[in-house]
Amino acid sequence: MRLGSLAALAFSVLHVFAQGDQTVLVEPQVAMLPTLADLLTIESSTSIFYSYSRELASISDTLSDSQSVPVTLIAPTNKAVMALARKPHQGPVDSEITITDEELADAQARANVERWVSAHIIPQSPITFDETYPTLLTGKSITFKGDAEDWRNAVIEGDIHIVGKREASNGVLFLVDRAISSD
Repeated sequence: MRLGSLAALAFSVLHVFAQGDQTVLVEPQVAMLPTLADLLTIESSTSIFYSYSRELASISDTLSDSQSVPVTLIAPTNKAVMALARKPHQGPVDSEITITDEELADAQARANVERWVSAHIIPQSPITFDETYPTLLTGKSITFKGDAEDWRNAVIEGDIHIVGKREASNGVLFLVDRAISSD
């Protein structure tokens, strides 16, 4: 899209030079922000979270669509995901059931991942701090404390620190030092 706009601008400028006395008005080009999916693609510190979220078509579409309702995405860093006692596909501790059917095990792992990723998405953006917001996970809300003007001093759920913030065309990405609990 940008390449096409640049080509059109170059053609207009060339046309001005070719005609000499003709004035061409060029509308200013507005720089498009990347989508949340674009940000996760280039943000290597959240590649594990992004790989989990890409497995889920509905969530992947939400993160990729710049025309969708803006969301606030809380993405744990790779270090935060690796520090989890149980990985997202394993589900909560109380689900220690041995599943012998491979299809059933895959379905359960997928449901666990969807639950975990959904706990990290607030279907609203922008947000203000010192508020509680529902996530895409039914019954799960996240509380933010701090100053929205200086997100570096804010905490989520009392002890999760924001380590980065990125603006996107379809919302805001907060990078955090711990994963949100989906329990």
